[in-house]
Amino acid sequence: SVGSFATPAAFFDELREGGIEACEFNPVSPLRRATGILRVNNRDHRKLLAIDDRVAFTGGVNISSVYSSASFGSRASKLRSPEEDGWRDTHVRIEGPAVRRFIELFQDTWRRQACEGELAALPDIDPDSLKPPEQGERLVAVIESTAEEDSGRFRRAFLGAIEGATDSVHITMAYFVPDPGMLAALTRAAQRGVEVVLVLPGRSDSWLTLHAGQSHYDELLLAGVRIHEKRDALLHAKTAVIDGVWSTVGSSNLDWRSFVHNDEVNAVILGREFGAAMERLFAHDVEQAEAVDPDAWAQRPAGPRLKEWLARRFEYWL
Repeated sequence: SVGSFATPAAFFDELREGGIEACEFNPVSPLRRATGILRVNNRDHRKLLAIDDRVAFTGGVNISSVYSSASFGSRASKLRSPEEDGWRDTHVRIEGPAVRRFIELFQDTWRRQACEGELAALPDIDPDSLKPPEQGERLVAVIESTAEEDSGRFRRAFLGAIEGATDSVHITMAYFVPDPGMLAALTRAAQRGVEVVLVLPGRSDSWLTLHAGQSHYDELLLAGVRIHEKRDALLHAKTAVIDGVWSTVGSSNLDWRSFVHNDEVNAVILGREFGAAMERLFAHDVEQAEAVDPDAWAQRPAGPRLKEWLARRFEYWL
């Protein structure tokens, strides 16, 4: 409801007239809310599409006109507004047994929100789909977070992967406002010799979030973390690859909102083949971003420092 607040009601009316069932998550209007007291911070941030118990898509891509332009932008677009440029994002297509979990998550949300309309029953599980994966197949874990139940499942999985890293931690993250535990895990990894590299936004549709994240740069750079800021397109991807074998694509940002307030879903994929593809994508992001120089950052003027201080005060609520 909050995320689509500016979408005209006529848009949803047209969907319904076309036979599409549309349901509002946690409606702002008490007249449309069937789930008790409004929890304005509890939002459905998942991006989930499941088709015929066969194919699922998830990641950072929303349904929005901002995706009508190229995902990687161009150097010439720096002076344009974020809304005018293409958004840099990542989505993943999944086939196999993991698809069923995405359908179950959709159905659970539909029922918890008391949405109208009956959902089709899931077909019986094909026993052949449960066999051990063959060489070349990926092991996929679907990790959901639900604010009303256990909002920290993905955070714990991510922290565990970072703490266990031996070679590299490569993260491309749209909204980066790390909590103390995540910040400590990143700095510890860098201090023990792991290559920790972050691709973060150099501009954003939320200046508070941008500066709140930048307020943590000093500690990260001091620990040896390398930071690159992307300015040629608005960064919206939420991905990581650790040691070239543990990868994630999903909806969770590294911020308090994703870890505490939102319903999220992330696919964690284990395998070197997929990890290599993620590393190539990450290398492209690094190439298209601008490195943050530790010495130059330490000498930044008082204006940006003041914005960072102010934004830090609100980071839990961003």
